Amino acid sequence: MSDYFIGLTGGIASGKSALEKAFAAHGITVADADLLAREVVRPGEPALDAVVARFGRDVLMADGQLDRAALRVRVFGNDEERRALEAILHPAIRARLLALCRTADSPYAIATVPLLTEGGGRRAYPWLHRIMVVDTPVAVQKARLMQRDGIDAALAEKMMAAQASRTERLALADDIVVNDGDISHLQHAADELHRRYLALAATVSS
Repeated sequence: MSDYFIGLTGGIASGKSALEKAFAAHGITVADADLLAREVVRPGEPALDAVVARFGRDVLMADGQLDRAALRVRVFGNDEERRALEAILHPAIRARLLALCRTADSPYAIATVPLLTEGGGRRAYPWLHRIMVVDTPVAVQKARLMQRDGIDAALAEKMMAAQASRTERLALADDIVVNDGDISHLQHAADELHRRYLALAATVSS
C-alpha cells in the first residue's frame, strides 16, 4: 500500500511516456489516466451507461463498444457537449487513478494526468502530494508532435493551442523536468526526483 502520490502532467508530445518508463524502471507504480479512460467506458461499466444515457445509442458500435470516432464528432467544437462528457468521465477516471495509487506496492505512486491543468488542477486532485510537470520548449514539442503523428505544422499548432498553456502548467508545478530531447538528461532528472520522493514518502509513512 502506498500513501504518497505524485501527479505527472505535461503538454502533448512533451515526453510523459518516457518519464513514466524512467520511474517504472525504479519499480514505481504508474497509473495512467489515458489508459484508464478506455477502461471506464468498457461494456458493463457505469460510465459507459451514463455516456449512452446522455448522448444516445448512436455512440455505440454494433458489439456494444463505445464508438470513439462518433463521440469525438459529437463533442468536437461543442463546449456544452464536451463538458457533459467530461462530467461523466473525469470523476470515474479520478476514482480509478486514486484506487490504483492506494494499492501500489511501491513506496510512492505516480498518477499521469495529461489534462491535469485543464481538468481542475489541485482542486480536482486534492490527494496529490506533489505535481511534476514535463516542460518542453515549444519548438521541440511542435517538431516532435509533427514527427510522431505525421501531421503538418498548422495542425500541430492547433492541437497544442487546444491544451493549457505552458505557463498555466508550470504554475501548478512543484517539480519541473525539462525535456529538450536529451534522453540522458531525462533519466538523470528521474533518478534525482526518485531519491527525493523516496525521502518524502518515508516522512509520511513514519
